[in-house]
Amino acid sequence: MELSSHKFKEQAGRALGNAQLQKALLNVEKGFVAKRQLAVDALPEFDALRDNARDIKNHVLAHLDLYLEAYEKKVVASGGVVHWAETAEDARRIVLEICRKANARTVTKGKSMITEEIALNDHLTANGIEPVETDLGEYIIQLRGEHPSHIIAPAVHLNKSQVEGDFRRVHTHLREDRDLSEPVSLLGEARDVLRQRYLSADVGITGANFLVAETGSSVIVTNEGNGDLTQTLGKVHIVMASIEKIVPTLEDTAQILRVLARSATGQDMSVYTTFSTGPRRADDPDGPEEYHVVLLDNGRSSMLGTEYQDMLRCIRCGACMNHCPVYHAVGGHAYGSVYPGPMGAVLTPSLNGIEKTGQLPNASTFCGRCESVCPMRIPLPKMMRHWREREFERHLTPAAQRYGLKFWAFFARRPRLYRAAVAVAMPILARFGGSKRRFSHLPLAGGWTRHRDLPAPEGKTFVQQWQQRGHRRSEVAQ
Repeated sequence: MELSSHKFKEQAGRALGNAQLQKALLNVEKGFVAKRQLAVDALPEFDALRDNARDIKNHVLAHLDLYLEAYEKKVVASGGVVHWAETAEDARRIVLEICRKANARTVTKGKSMITEEIALNDHLTANGIEPVETDLGEYIIQLRGEHPSHIIAPAVHLNKSQVEGDFRRVHTHLREDRDLSEPVSLLGEARDVLRQRYLSADVGITGANFLVAETGSSVIVTNEGNGDLTQTLGKVHIVMASIEKIVPTLEDTAQILRVLARSATGQDMSVYTTFSTGPRRADDPDGPEEYHVVLLDNGRSSMLGTEYQDMLRCIRCGACMNHCPVYHAVGGHAYGSVYPGPMGAVLTPSLNGIEKTGQLPNASTFCGRCESVCPMRIPLPKMMRHWREREFERHLTPAAQRYGLKFWAFFARRPRLYRAAVAVAMPILARFGGSKRRFSHLPLAGGWTRHRDLPAPEGKTFVQQWQQRGHRRSEVAQ
């Protein structure tokens, strides 16, 4: 997709004024937050599992080169091929070469954020190969020519009537009297169409939730079974994964799986958890003739050893955006990138540069909900703050903002001067606040007062009140 993160404010404004979107976004909290909490409450050792999952990934990242080499050896031993892609362009080229070698005309795809990251669908289409998304949400947005608005629920921004309209527009075989008013009927219609696409596809492409170094296996987690059909019915199975998806052992994979589904959808486990190891063997009843793994770097190795390395622990559960008040307000498309929400506000600048994405780390209230629910204990607010610091250092923020912060910092570093200035300013601002004790317009605060009043200060400053209460406690103690 074309990166438009630099237009976040403009896109967020449109999202706030979109009544249909605002109604659809209510389903994020209804559909995810309460279910996650119930699943977590039912597992007393959940926090201990989070600690363990964090430690597993930290160990992998400290020895990533060794585990990648071990994984490649196991894949080759099972009859597969590993391809190394440093950039998105490399990954697209590799996939196209594999598809052309297989004389592929149609490619089915399981849900994969990596293929979104490298714009694989557009590349295949431009080269005469039709990609067909098989995840229901991905299929719906493909019909609409859109990109995912959520990493696990791509079509969460839509309602039933919109989906029905798209099916009737594209599925020209539909009878006018066919009832598509309920989700189950929409699902049935999509299933009927996609079954034929599975059977006619030459190549199947999936992502990978995990890559197991111990066995050379790729692991996908789904609730629809579309990933299984994608990777077993075509002649060729291509796994697209980024380098940090490595997990040392099957036992480690099982540990992280216990926090993944609970964090993502509130399930103990997803309906399908599928392990694939190499191409079909002589006595296998089904499976692909060829098995390829494309390992993508695309900027991730440059995150190792930096203040952003913790982001590489992410297992793409979506819990951070499910609990983010900013995401709840504007949805995923406003972020203008493949990865929305708090995790996108950290990962997108890492992959594309803060110069193009500086508004994203600022799209946060720093309430800390994202970090509190992250199954991998990723300190997302801390890393967003680091990106804000980098943005400030490179003079990418507006000049008025930079000078305003420097002015405030001058006083903040001099506590006595700060307290004296505040003590003088508070009564003056209180007087200008008028009888309503509010400002409807205020210089340098237009971003706030355009939409809401700013309360005028009342009474003494916080420090003055704290000191006064301290004296009172001292008198009582005596």
